[in-house]
Amino acid sequence: QVLLVESGGGLVQAGGSLRLSCAASGIIVRINAMRWYRQAPGKQRELVAEITSGGSTNYADSVKGRFTISRDNAKNTVDLQMNNLKPEDTAVYYCNTWVGRTNYWGQGAQVTVSS
Repeated sequence: QVLLVESGGGLVQAGGSLRLSCAASGIIVRINAMRWYRQAPGKQRELVAEITSGGSTNYADSVKGRFTISRDNAKNTVDLQMNNLKPEDTAVYYCNTWVGRTNYWGQGAQVTVSS
């Protein structure tokens, strides 16, 4: 069974940093494409960053240069380092992966950025 558990959310002032971590079980993050999404109140869930099995990374334009996705193969985690946070980054952040035809989500981590 695949399980994704996010941690590291919280409240931070604008310009600050947070690091989210997604602990995976039932899969090996090194061979799965892994993604971070976010959903702000009243808005659709959007893709923030992804890392492919080959290690390539892609980012939403709104976070390029500020966020970095990485994986720790020893810990089997996928992290999202978020720097220079802005109030518009406030959202629930979700870890995501596909295994076959099944889409898996974590429970979400709240990130709140105050101005």
